[in-house]
Amino acid sequence: MSDDAAGGAIGGGTGGGLLKAACVQVNAGTELEPNLRAAGDIVRRARDAGAAFITLPENVGWIVQGRAKTMERVRSEAEHPAIPFFADLARETGAWILGGTLHVLLDDGRAANRSYLFDADGRTVASYDKIHMFDVTLKDGETYRESASFRPGERAVVASSPWGGIGMTVCYDLRFAALYRALAQAGASILTVPAAFTVPTGRAHWHTLLRARAIETGCFVIAPAQTGSHDQGRQTYGHSLLVAPWGEVLADAGTEVGFITADLDLDRIAEARGMVPSLTHDRAFDVERVGF
Repeated sequence: MSDDAAGGAIGGGTGGGLLKAACVQVNAGTELEPNLRAAGDIVRRARDAGAAFITLPENVGWIVQGRAKTMERVRSEAEHPAIPFFADLARETGAWILGGTLHVLLDDGRAANRSYLFDADGRTVASYDKIHMFDVTLKDGETYRESASFRPGERAVVASSPWGGIGMTVCYDLRFAALYRALAQAGASILTVPAAFTVPTGRAHWHTLLRARAIETGCFVIAPAQTGSHDQGRQTYGHSLLVAPWGEVLADAGTEVGFITADLDLDRIAEARGMVPSLTHDRAFDVERVGF
C-alpha cells in the first residue's frame, strides 16, 4: 500500500477523478471451463462499455454442494487454470480485474476461498483469503458448512491501485463491520465484496448491509454477485450493487446474468468523510455487564 493511499484513508483523499467500475453477475455451474468462458465474455462486454475496473463474484469458477465435490475440483495455486485465465483477460482488455474468488488447494488438505486482484498488465497485485466462514442452517433447511472445506484467512488486505486503496473482502465478511472499518483506516477508499448470497438472507439484508458498510467507512462499495439456480437447487440472490460513500445505490443488476457499470466520482470519498469524520473518532471503552 502506498503512503498516499494510507494517508488518504482518514483524511478522505484519493486524488479525485472518475472511475467507471463494473460488476459482472453470473450463474456459475459445476464445471470450470464453461464458467470461465461465460464470465470472460461478460468481462469483455463490460470493458467495451468503458469499465476500467471489472469485478466478478465469489465462486466464479464453480458452485458445487458438499465437501467431496469441492475437493475433487480444487487445484493448487500453481496449477489453477483460472489464475492465468484472468491474468490474460486483464492484459487483453487493459482493465483491472477482481477475479471473484477461486478455490485453491492448501498444504493441509483444505482449500482457501481466495480473491485475486489483477492489474491491467495481468500481474497479480494482491490476493485475499475469506476470513469468516458461513456455517449455518437456515429456516428452510438449507445447510452451509464452509469450514468443512475451507480454511479461514487470517489477514485483511488493502491493495494500492490508481484509484486509491482497494479493501478486499468476500460475502459473509459483510456481516463483520469491524473488518471494513479496519480496511478504511488502513487506506481503503474502495471496498470489494464478491458474493454468492443466499436468497433468504439476500432479501433480508444484502442492500442494507452494503449501504451500511459504505456509510460507516466513507468508501465506495463494489459487490458483484452470483444469481439464480445452481448445483442441487442452491439459489443465489443476485443484485450485484455499486454503492456510493453516502449510501446511495448507483447501480443494481437485479437477477439477470450480465453486468452493470457506474461512474465513481472519487472526490465524493473526501466529501463524505469530511461531513462525518467518524473514522478519526475512535475511543477506547469498557463493556459493563449489569444484572447478569
